[in-house]
Amino acid sequence: MKEKLSKKLTLFDVYAVSTGAMFSSGFFLLPGIAAMETGSSVFLAYLAAGVLILPSMLSVAELSTAMPKAGGAYYFLDRSLGPMLGTIGGLGSWVALIFKSAFALIGMGAYLTLFVDVPMLPLALVLTFAFGLLNVFGAKETALLQRILVSALVLIMAFFLIQGLNYIYTGENPLPEFQEDNFFTNGINGFIGTIGLVFVSYAGLTKVASIAEEVQNPDRAIPLGMALSLATASVVYVAGVYVLLKVLPTSVFFESLTPVADGANVIFDFLPGSLGLLLVVIAAIAAFASTGNAGIMSASRYPLAMSRDKLVGTFFGKIGRFKTPHISVIVTTLIMAGVLILFDVEAVAKLASAFQLLLFCLLNLSVIVMRESKIEAYKPGYKSPFYPWIQISGMIISVWLVAEMGLLAVGLTGTLVIVCIGWYFYYAHGKVKRQGAIFHIHARLGQLRYEALEHELMTIINEKNLNTSLTYEEVIARSIVNQVTNDQTDFERLILKSTITLSNRLNVDREELKEGLFDLENDFTKLKEGVYFNFVRMDEAKIPEMVAIQSREGIEVNEGKVTGRAYALLFLVTPSARPLLHMRIIGHLAELIEAEDFVSRWIKAENEKQLKEVLLNDERFIHVRLQEHSPSENWIGNKIMEMDLPGECLIAIIERDGEIIIPKGGTILESGDVLSILGYPNDISELKAWLDN
Repeated sequence: MKEKLSKKLTLFDVYAVSTGAMFSSGFFLLPGIAAMETGSSVFLAYLAAGVLILPSMLSVAELSTAMPKAGGAYYFLDRSLGPMLGTIGGLGSWVALIFKSAFALIGMGAYLTLFVDVPMLPLALVLTFAFGLLNVFGAKETALLQRILVSALVLIMAFFLIQGLNYIYTGENPLPEFQEDNFFTNGINGFIGTIGLVFVSYAGLTKVASIAEEVQNPDRAIPLGMALSLATASVVYVAGVYVLLKVLPTSVFFESLTPVADGANVIFDFLPGSLGLLLVVIAAIAAFASTGNAGIMSASRYPLAMSRDKLVGTFFGKIGRFKTPHISVIVTTLIMAGVLILFDVEAVAKLASAFQLLLFCLLNLSVIVMRESKIEAYKPGYKSPFYPWIQISGMIISVWLVAEMGLLAVGLTGTLVIVCIGWYFYYAHGKVKRQGAIFHIHARLGQLRYEALEHELMTIINEKNLNTSLTYEEVIARSIVNQVTNDQTDFERLILKSTITLSNRLNVDREELKEGLFDLENDFTKLKEGVYFNFVRMDEAKIPEMVAIQSREGIEVNEGKVTGRAYALLFLVTPSARPLLHMRIIGHLAELIEAEDFVSRWIKAENEKQLKEVLLNDERFIHVRLQEHSPSENWIGNKIMEMDLPGECLIAIIERDGEIIIPKGGTILESGDVLSILGYPNDISELKAWLDN
């Protein structure tokens, strides 16, 4: 099990990160430049771009709720189209986002110099390291700053728009009129080219996907947060640019690098001194700072996700004491500082926008691949409407806009893609056996199918519902595990014993349980040669319960279509209200059972403890006997709630004098107790090291 990030981000955090990743140069610098390309129709170009981003937003929302994992675009492309395209998406997005974030911090200079003469590069470097340090301390702390910055930005922009519209329609001052000869200064081609230019102002909308693993209730928070963010950005962009067009003369607006500040000087003329200009400068600083902060937060999740899949060094995947990918954050921050010092950030950031459009094309394709793969465990909490026409239109829009950006942008994007492919073949090719969901489509034509992907998606479903169901490890820890000789009478006695134990736990009728679960006239599922499985869903069950039986010599199974010799018989009861729960547990089982030595290890196991260890990943599981004159002596006589266990370790079962005790916070531990402790691999390793001292 890989180290996980803590789920601390709410709907407001999703909205703040998504909104903060959009507002900066798109509104505070770009309108004047864009107006030079198309004239006074520039506000319509912003409106068109907001509509054209919708297909990609809907596709990313679907993928994020189906696979809420760190890395966002990388993870989606890897699991749908395979690790090579995943590498392109991951490394490319990482590089492009670093440039975009660096550009945002540089952009603060144009507004700060309206009040103070500040050397821009040193200030940008200080902010980069400050945001990097904050990201190390925690996603929640980073999101808190993001909330403050975005809240200030949105409030000031709302005031700007209200006063601007009021000034236009109720003021007595003469206003410049749109002139027909400068509404489309470069014709329809100039207008279309401007759509491509301002389209990237909305691209930050989807960056929230890279932090989806840290979001509480991603099925609701991600699509709703993105939709609210797009609505906010569209209103501010379109109405804001319209206000600027109406209050500023064409000669001023078309040549300004600080158009919002120029507009503020006009519409805030009723405020004393330079207060109106100061408000806009504060909003601009909040916008650029929020983009830089959200950029580091989002960008650092790409190497984290890729390290988990062995596409970059494993050190990127380390989670620090604050539950953040601290090494990934530090490296991202240092590279961003290097970019600020060594590159013409503005030029490269604009060209890197073409890569974002390529990414949108691939993400729309990913939705089509995932749906057409017919993987049963692909269960997005939000489904894009009008499939597949939304996705097809999104792909066409992306390719069209890339073509409009010119040969230089296409050339840089191609170079970045080639570098990513080179890295994949240099570092990862041969190490990675994983394939994307596209192989499940190939299966219809008799080609290769990658079954582990289904198991992984089942695990993701389990993680999304972790707060409302027992984990797989806890199911195994609670399970009834028995051994049987080749004596059929002994087998029937164990079935009866298991029926009684389960019926007492579930408070159900024994005959009903035996008929549904243990009646050998029913068909079994063969998970592997020698391993058979059966399950039943019951209304009375509140949590899953399991029975595992070992037969060293094998029991003949000849029921229905299933025949063979069974060495492992697994029986599972799940709540009727949770119809997919058995799939998640089967997915975990299948991962372990696929190992070549599973059956031999199962047969060799001598007791219940060893049998349970076979069904568990031993990196996540440890038995500890409490005894004097050992480190565990410190726990004797203490309540479980008072124990200081590493990380997120938990005591699942206590064995005391041959009886099983389900632990509670107030349970007092005694000498001789055997504790079954579950946890993440690094936490279990830390616990083992402490016990060995």
